[in-house]
Amino acid sequence: MNDPAKTRVTRRRFIHVSAAAAGLALLPAGGRLLAAERPRLHVWRGVALGADAMLQIHHPDAATARRLIARCLEEVARLERVFSLYVAESAIRRLNRDGRLAAPPFELVELLGQGAEIARATGGAFDPTVQPLWELYAGHFSNPHADPAGPAKADIEAVLKRVGYGEVEIEPGGIAFARPGMAITLNGIAQGYITDRIVTLLRDSRIDRSLVDMGETRAIGGRPSGGPWRVGLEDPLHPGRIAERIALDNMAVATSGGYGTLFDPGGRFNHILDPATGATSARYASVSVIAPTATVADALSTAFSLMPLEATRAVAGQLGVRTHFALPGGGRVIQGRVPA
Repeated sequence: MNDPAKTRVTRRRFIHVSAAAAGLALLPAGGRLLAAERPRLHVWRGVALGADAMLQIHHPDAATARRLIARCLEEVARLERVFSLYVAESAIRRLNRDGRLAAPPFELVELLGQGAEIARATGGAFDPTVQPLWELYAGHFSNPHADPAGPAKADIEAVLKRVGYGEVEIEPGGIAFARPGMAITLNGIAQGYITDRIVTLLRDSRIDRSLVDMGETRAIGGRPSGGPWRVGLEDPLHPGRIAERIALDNMAVATSGGYGTLFDPGGRFNHILDPATGATSARYASVSVIAPTATVADALSTAFSLMPLEATRAVAGQLGVRTHFALPGGGRVIQGRVPA
């Protein structure tokens, strides 16, 4: 198995190095803060799970805001020890290494359960067991003489035998793989989950007007001066340019785009992997999902990247989300609606 710590070509890296994290740019009205907002605004910027991260906490007391930010960062560090593929003894690394994990952390059981629900809703398009495919592509293209056509069909078919979310036993007392050589990645959902956990922590501390971005973005209420937060969706065909602006008020948004993380210099193979065929996504330039939670937005933006528009429409309606598709040739399609 390739060591992910040595082949760190992931969506997280794209978010970290991209000019607009996760295809998003935070845009206060008029491009600046109102004077009444400045004294109460406390901003932290850094990295969480390998992604650019930011907290905007609105609080009248600076010392209290600093303490809240410190608590949030402690929680992020704790959850990284559960979900990160790059922490040597994280829960997910131990599960992938041993094929089973006794007495797993509650958060891992919960998130795998939520991932299984999204997998069922999307007909298996979301599947955390695609890590062996990622290892296959990363290993193939780490060879300087790699075939530019990608891994051999026979190799892909062999790896697909180790992919399938239904082959993971998830119980509070233990998690186990049904087949040898299986492995999971939660890169398509964990950032959203951690964002939601930080939102819960802040709300429990009576914060009702803030913006949390731990790789995916979720608003707590609206802006202190009134009205929703304004977020710009990046144009994947022109990175750094804003294609459209959306309003967030107690909602979350996540963007997935294969163009951001490429395995090969030619740009034909990316990190969004189809668990049915072993191919990488090419259907859309990017997909943004607006949902009540960042966990759902994160997972669906990944899954929808692999699904035809007509298939995503029913799921968007069922789960109460709105989706913005950027098409490879230009143009955008918006469908679904979020609850008022």
